Amino acid sequence: MASVTSLSASVHQRLADALSAALPQAGAADPLLRRSDRADFQANGILALAKRAKAQPRELAERVVAEVDAPDLLADVEVSGPGFLNITVTDSAITENLAARAADPDGRLGAPFADHPGITVIDYAQPNVAKEMHVGHLRSAVIGDALVQMLEFTGESVVRRHHIGDWGTQFGMLIQYLEEHPHELDHKAAGAAGEEASGEEAMSNLDRLYKAARRLFDSDEEFKTRARRRVVDLQAGEPATLALWQRFVDESKLYFQSVFHKLDMEIRDADVVGESGYNDMLAETCRLLEESGVAVRSEGALCVFFDDIKGPEGNPVPLIVQKSDGGYGYAATDLSAVRDRVFNLKANTLLYVVDARQALHFRMVFETARRAGWLGDDVTALQLAFGTVLGKDGKPFKTRAGETVRLEDLLDEAIERATAVVREKNNEKVGLSEDEIVTNGAHIGVGAVKYADLSTSASRDYKFDLDQMVSLNGDTSVYIQYAYARIQSILRLSGDARPVAHPELALAPAERALGLHVDRFAETAAEAAAEYAPHKLAAYLYQLASLFTTFYAECQVLSEENPAEVVENRLFLCEVTARTVHRGMRLLGIRTPDRL
Repeated sequence: MASVTSLSASVHQRLADALSAALPQAGAADPLLRRSDRADFQANGILALAKRAKAQPRELAERVVAEVDAPDLLADVEVSGPGFLNITVTDSAITENLAARAADPDGRLGAPFADHPGITVIDYAQPNVAKEMHVGHLRSAVIGDALVQMLEFTGESVVRRHHIGDWGTQFGMLIQYLEEHPHELDHKAAGAAGEEASGEEAMSNLDRLYKAARRLFDSDEEFKTRARRRVVDLQAGEPATLALWQRFVDESKLYFQSVFHKLDMEIRDADVVGESGYNDMLAETCRLLEESGVAVRSEGALCVFFDDIKGPEGNPVPLIVQKSDGGYGYAATDLSAVRDRVFNLKANTLLYVVDARQALHFRMVFETARRAGWLGDDVTALQLAFGTVLGKDGKPFKTRAGETVRLEDLLDEAIERATAVVREKNNEKVGLSEDEIVTNGAHIGVGAVKYADLSTSASRDYKFDLDQMVSLNGDTSVYIQYAYARIQSILRLSGDARPVAHPELALAPAERALGLHVDRFAETAAEAAAEYAPHKLAAYLYQLASLFTTFYAECQVLSEENPAEVVENRLFLCEVTARTVHRGMRLLGIRTPDRL
């Protein structure tokens, strides 16, 4: 099915045609259409156009109105102020557009695909092997997953990449420690006798092992020397060392999967390409940079210098690609990943969903890749730098003991709080079973955590407040989910009445406002994807739920006093609203239970 032209696009085209007719020398002038509180739309373009044409703005506006001939679309075009146009569309146009969207057999609500889709590699959800995931891993995972869904909805081909930390000095340290303390990695200790520990328990053991190894590494020079020799063994592929490393990686991946499953995210093993995945490219990356003159040797290290990046004392701060001892830094791995994604994956865009504190590193990596010719006009790379998750006190989120909050603990508490809300709201009318309460509690709790993150601009910090997140009031996912469940309840109670669009009916103000907003979904989804801005889609969905709540309060849907066609039309408006909420929330990675 062809996409459905939005009402704003239709109005824009009719006004542009009228402008060209009223002032031919203006060519394809832009009427500068925008939303308005005084009408459905307002056009401001006549003011600038009149100035260029040396005409009176209000007189030109009246000439434009005289050229408008679209009774099927436009109910009123009024000249306002010095030359603004206030535009009101017909009720029938609203209903007909929504009917066309509802008829889309692909479930896209008439949303078009991008004109020129490309290939985007999104680097997100990057935990570290042998370390527990904490609250700091939340934003990259949630934002990245939403962007995957949003971009794929526009027709973009998206390649997921999870650049896990699975290589480096810490693994020499870990492996050497385990060799010397083999009893400390007992997976049966945490579980019942004769049973293997869960992925979470196994990772807890690994995390404890890592911390013990780090303490010894920092305090014992002889152990530090042995650990560094073990790194050399690992890089050389020594079988016993490599086997232990693989054990760490495999168990960590199982743990990662369990956490991402709780987050209701799909992480495919083929998309997990850690630092080790680029080992075979590191030497060539350095050779290419040095031979091209992009990188130079400085005190034995291979470095890239930048005129505009200085240290506190004004000295140049280089990007160190290879250390003086021959070891490779993070930059070598990241630059090798750029080469792989550009030349092997054929990407047009590289998007890194990474903490804002790494902005300088990625700025230098991208500039180096541009100098090397790996990035350019046809291939771009950018970092979607996100802010910090804060506690209620406005400081980085910590436990009462001052430790970093484990991500599983955070999610478990959110699910527990949400389940309590679902259980409290359950009654004979709702009739949820205990299994449904538990399932819906998980959807509500995880959705609340995701929405709190996604409804905030990625670049901003935000406060993690579970009380507010699971509230039925205010800008929360729970508010939106309950609006959706209310619509489903209305549809279940409709009896023999069916949702049918009736364009011939006049619409009440609340119906008009809701219908116009539903029509904006496709444009909003496209804009949010193009700008990598999930918060814009979240804001749209919250407003949609708010407008439905107003409609529900002001327009009786199933009243016996309503004519049958009014009931059918309002049921239709409910149904298309529900489908829009469901589609939009899934783009954010949030589920919408039918009953709450």
